[in-house]
Amino acid sequence: MGHAVRRADLPTLVGLQGGTIYLDYNASTPVDPRVIEAMLPYLTTHFGNPSSGHHYAEQPRRALATARQQVARLIGAAPEEIVFTGSGSEADTLAIHGSVVAHRRPSDVQVITQVTEHPAVLEACRALHRRYGTTVTYLPVGHDGRVDPHLLAEAITPRTALVSIMAANNETGVLQPIGELARVTRQRGALFHTDAAQAVGKIPIDVGRLGVDLLSVAGHKMYAPKGVGALYVRSGVVLEPLVPGGGQERGLRAGTENVALAVGLGAAADLARHELADGGPHGLQELRDLLYRRLNDHLPGRVRLTGHPTQRLPGTLHITIIGVRGDDLLAATPAIAAATGSACHARSQEPSLVLLAMPQDRDQALSALRLSLGRWTTRPDVERAAEAIAMTAHRLLAPAAAP
Repeated sequence: MGHAVRRADLPTLVGLQGGTIYLDYNASTPVDPRVIEAMLPYLTTHFGNPSSGHHYAEQPRRALATARQQVARLIGAAPEEIVFTGSGSEADTLAIHGSVVAHRRPSDVQVITQVTEHPAVLEACRALHRRYGTTVTYLPVGHDGRVDPHLLAEAITPRTALVSIMAANNETGVLQPIGELARVTRQRGALFHTDAAQAVGKIPIDVGRLGVDLLSVAGHKMYAPKGVGALYVRSGVVLEPLVPGGGQERGLRAGTENVALAVGLGAAADLARHELADGGPHGLQELRDLLYRRLNDHLPGRVRLTGHPTQRLPGTLHITIIGVRGDDLLAATPAIAAATGSACHARSQEPSLVLLAMPQDRDQALSALRLSLGRWTTRPDVERAAEAIAMTAHRLLAPAAAP
């Protein structure tokens, strides 16, 4: 198999030794022990404020600079273009609000996004409309979950300040044609932002080649802790800060930096960069495709793939099992930890808005299952998960088949 399968140098992860197969990496990745090791000195020995002028600030200041360089290197940016944030959602909000409020009259501008965006982007856009009267245009997606660049070109006007389209959908794993969308946007003089929380570290990302102006990163989607993220801000782009104050992070996010979390994000970025170079995505894709084949073998004619057949994340398998509700299946299959959709809506009994927008009918959307694989997923995990899911599905289907 490929490089994503357990290697000799991959550390043991205590949290995954409980027997339940973890297939919810899109919701949150476990923190890599090597990331924790890198962080520990900044929770103990090197406690100083990096903005101070004495000896105790020197190591934290150097560590912050190194972490910024590591994140920048992963996405092809310059270190000074990286702003550390408290989450991917904060990075999204800083990009969207920051770019629009930087205009003298936010009420006079238009923002364009699309209907299957992450709630962080959708709510940031709605807040702009409520507070300032900013016009927000929501582009549709096709059955494959992708935005048509021609529709974007038609929607852009001289009032368009920003276009925000996610790189990879958090539910379906569908990849958007970001390079083409960014090119259309910048040709018309607007800024382009992409929420790349689900993409960074999983597929190669280069901000220069994509042509984006702003890009959001979330630590807990790439084996760093929760509570840390980053925003790439292309040199020359002007943003209004959400939190003004002491001038940290180029004046875009005031408050003493959380050095330990930034170090963790930097270490995770370095690990991801090496894994990408070693062919990690290919190995993960092999496992994803094996899982799909095994489910089809066990449930012939009942498994339907959601979204684009090839333009999707290597570790995300989003399917519907005809005749079986996804939440019923997961509740009856304790051997696996997975999801029916976004973790943001895990307690909702309503069908996913992402799936309804693609569009799918209500029954099909309620049969959704998101199986997301990651660094510690193995072939035996995949084989056992497919068997467990199929066994439950057959059991749930049995009453419907009875006379």
